[in-house]
Amino acid sequence: MATIDKANIEQDLQEEGQFVVDDVSKIIKDAIETVIGGNGYNQGKVNNWTTSVVEACTSELTKLLKPYKYIVTCTIMQKNGAGLHTASSCYWDNNTDGSCTVRWENKTMFCIVSVYGLAI
Repeated sequence: MATIDKANIEQDLQEEGQFVVDDVSKIIKDAIETVIGGNGYNQGKVNNWTTSVVEACTSELTKLLKPYKYIVTCTIMQKNGAGLHTASSCYWDNNTDGSCTVRWENKTMFCIVSVYGLAI
């Protein structure tokens, strides 16, 4: 008869509800590649791209079925030598809440997506 290791079960249950940065990073990267992919910068499409990236991320995050509220932001900027500086600060429970930011680029643009997960 196999013995049940209660510590391992408790750890598995804790991880199921945690914000896993690697999982979120993959979701973000997949959304960017699907929406923008190999496109060049096009001012007329940026609004649709940012909306589509945010919606794709939110949709996939909710499919994880984790007890979180998500905040997703997307910034797309043409590569033209201009500077861009961003910062964020959060006051939350480091044991449950988390964030993930992905910076993606191609020859003509930058795309920066941030996801904040707040435990319910």
